[in-house]
Amino acid sequence: MGNSENFDRMTTLSEVMKTLSERGIQREFRMNEKCEMKFENSEKVYQPAELVILKTYRFEGDSNPDDNAVLYVVKDNAGNRGMIIDSYGADSNYPGEEFDKFLRDIPIQESDEFNF
Repeated sequence: MGNSENFDRMTTLSEVMKTLSERGIQREFRMNEKCEMKFENSEKVYQPAELVILKTYRFEGDSNPDDNAVLYVVKDNAGNRGMIIDSYGADSNYPGEEFDKFLRDIPIQESDEFNF
């Protein structure tokens, strides 16, 4: 991380989500039970090539491995920005390989806009 001073201030998932919300990123991209990635309140089904990961935040629980999560800031090819939240560890919120494969196939273009 570039600026450790800012990194130290943003240590929880809820803090990052609050800051993103203040910057207009409030909706989620979610994979449904049919393994379709959709933007919240939308029927569009996305392929990995239609999305770009702008920033990745990792959170690891100090005492409980169930507290592990990753938040991805994502933009679609129409300019809509949202987030993908993945709880991982003993109980992932996306079981199976489909979600992991989908994430691996999304191009990454890290943006300094989200260094806070």
